[in-house]
Amino acid sequence: MLTITDDILNATKMSATQIQEELAVFLYAKNKLSFGKARKLAGVNVLRFQELLFNHDVPMNYSIADLEDDIKAIRTYDSSK
Repeated sequence: MLTITDDILNATKMSATQIQEELAVFLYAKNKLSFGKARKLAGVNVLRFQELLFNHDVPMNYSIADLEDDIKAIRTYDSSK
């Protein structure tokens, strides 16, 4: 658990939630955390984390392999109906 002290909050003029979101976006942008883990660190849902990334001009890390995995998952789901 990360503790953000009052002196840090006062120095940054940010809330603990804002600092947590900034840290999550930064670590995601540096490829230190996956989308899911960064979202969890930020404490937000998928759409809110995507919005945070957009607001910080951070592109989603979505590779060709990710696309292929998603296509396989859709086909598997589709064929199970």
